[in-house]
Amino acid sequence: MSTDTVPALSSSTELLCRPRQLRELVRGVPWLRDLENDQLEALLADAGVRTLKSRDWLFRQDEPASRVYIVISGVVRLVRSAGDGRMATIRCVERGGPLGEMSMVSNRGVYLYSSEALRRTQVLDIPAARCRAFMDRQPACRAEFMSRLAMELTERLEDMALLTQADAMSRLVSFILRQLPAGRAKGPQVIRLTIPKRWLAAQLAMTPETLSRLLARLREEGAVHIDRQRLVVLDERRLRDLMLADD
Repeated sequence: MSTDTVPALSSSTELLCRPRQLRELVRGVPWLRDLENDQLEALLADAGVRTLKSRDWLFRQDEPASRVYIVISGVVRLVRSAGDGRMATIRCVERGGPLGEMSMVSNRGVYLYSSEALRRTQVLDIPAARCRAFMDRQPACRAEFMSRLAMELTERLEDMALLTQADAMSRLVSFILRQLPAGRAKGPQVIRLTIPKRWLAAQLAMTPETLSRLLARLREEGAVHIDRQRLVVLDERRLRDLMLADD
């Protein structure tokens, strides 16, 4: 595996870039988890590690898509440019999340969105052709990829419906509920808000001031508790009631 020349890393970041940790990172991607050991080693042999500074662009929309990435550390914002030049934040991706994978099913062979680092970020850089070859040879891998793609499309359709039909509170509560693990938990559930509020606000199509006001209201209503980057869901039913009340 090749590694780009980068500034000295902290010990914690160096640990994340060791071969064993990178193998675990790849296996954490659902449509790559069933790779045989030799296939995984071949994938990593062609891979590299890239380091981005805050506000660096990893790739731009409509550029030729020759690489697929997995976030090792940091946060990346996915942005789609509209025909009139405006840019919409799709979502933010953190450790373990893939980037650029949707380009593998695009006939144009280009990235469908742009990708910007929100802080110092490291990504695993994998040739898209190698990932595509694995999917072509493994029906289970391809089926899982298409399932994830369908889920992504469903979430984006939900986002569009919320943007056009729902108010700001409904968009915020919908986002919070989507971060919760599947199944109902008996106790409080913790969500880490690791991206800057201004980018979360942009993703939810509201101003940072509106986001802060709505979070304060959820806290006053006893639905959540907020401690810096930790949002604790105290009452999921109350959250849903607030969303319906403001709809």
